[in-house]
Amino acid sequence: MDSCCIARVVLLVITFLSLFSSLSESNQFCDAGIGYGEATCTVASTSPSKILIKGGAVVNAHHQEVADVYIEDGIIVAVQKNIVVGDGVKIIDATGKYVMPGGIDPHTHLAMEFMGTETIDDFFSGQAAALAGGTTMHIDFVIPVKGSLSAGFEAYVKKAERAAMDYGFHMAITRWDETVSREMEIMVKEKGINSFKFFLAYKGSLMISDELLLEGFKKCKSLGALPMVHAENGDAVFEGQKRMIELGITGPEGHALSRPPALEGEATSRAIRLAGFVNTPLYVVHVMSIDAMEEIAKARKSGQKVIGEPVVSGLVLNDTVLWDPDFQTAAKFVMSPPIRAPGHGKALQAALSTGFYRCCSHRLEERMHLVWDTMVVSGQISVTDFVRVTSTECARIFNIYPRKGAIQVGSDADIIILNPNSSFHISSNSHHSRSDTNVYEGRKGKGKVE
Repeated sequence: MDSCCIARVVLLVITFLSLFSSLSESNQFCDAGIGYGEATCTVASTSPSKILIKGGAVVNAHHQEVADVYIEDGIIVAVQKNIVVGDGVKIIDATGKYVMPGGIDPHTHLAMEFMGTETIDDFFSGQAAALAGGTTMHIDFVIPVKGSLSAGFEAYVKKAERAAMDYGFHMAITRWDETVSREMEIMVKEKGINSFKFFLAYKGSLMISDELLLEGFKKCKSLGALPMVHAENGDAVFEGQKRMIELGITGPEGHALSRPPALEGEATSRAIRLAGFVNTPLYVVHVMSIDAMEEIAKARKSGQKVIGEPVVSGLVLNDTVLWDPDFQTAAKFVMSPPIRAPGHGKALQAALSTGFYRCCSHRLEERMHLVWDTMVVSGQISVTDFVRVTSTECARIFNIYPRKGAIQVGSDADIIILNPNSSFHISSNSHHSRSDTNVYEGRKGKGKVE
């Protein structure tokens, strides 16, 4: 990375440090046997342990050094060279490998009920897959129950009883009245949730109006919470869907054709302008197109506080797969916003490499390996930048740094060891998800979380 890019990355990090110091200081997340706020989580207890990781390259977001890491009872106690320990300590030799903070995925949907379906992975199987791939914490989206935030929260606490690792919650807002407004205060002040998602898509289901969006933005501002948007023009998408049906285009390719990049760009622009009008920061989830990326870049250049979140599928896949003649093959690539035409992914990679994006989300097990292979092995980002985009920035944005996202004294020992000389091979036959398919089937690469 040249000096210009390094300076830009440092400047952006400083900008976000100052921005998010004003947000709520708590985020609802739970770990083994400990509940934060009013929520409690039941996780299998583990014995107190002492671990020494020796001789690895310890990597944080802005520094790396060869050092030992000593851990007691899940907390990092020391990071220095040549640590000497007595008996009863488990020693792991990390010579020639990278010792890094575990990944934090800010955008997951485990055990989510939606349009008559439910995501196949629950809080145990999804988290088991995450841990296998080097992600040690995730933030899931609570969906209200019949519009009730409190009922939704309790439902998700119940779903998370089988959790195997630390997790946090965002909250979706799907309607607006005084009850919802009061419940948002409860979520922030008592439950520790500091981020709320608004859907501009999914007409007739989760989609909200501009009027509701403005009310939500104002409430987030008053609470010091961060508003998030799924940015697609739901009315136009609905029109596009009707058009596809009229034309007889009912395969997976019709999904992409009904919601083109222009509709993602328009909704992103609208959300940014309304956030600017209210004077609140904005987090745009799963940015998939150049159109949306350019709107975010323009806003950031003008000084507005806007964060773009890329997803791995948008970085490494393109929409040619949606035209596969086999329906079952093509259908597994359907997501919203859609995977875009060739060219969008490269542009998103370039944005990530220059520090434009802050977090990288989606698919729990393959995420870390694919970002490493696509961005680090190719030379687009450094090893320290890999830690920044997969862990540290998420921890900073959602107010869980430095407990998460860092290898330093006092931080949680959410640590991964990555061997840059090992190879990975992705297959639905060996992954830990309950899904019987994998959109990255057959992909191989260098760099494996061991």
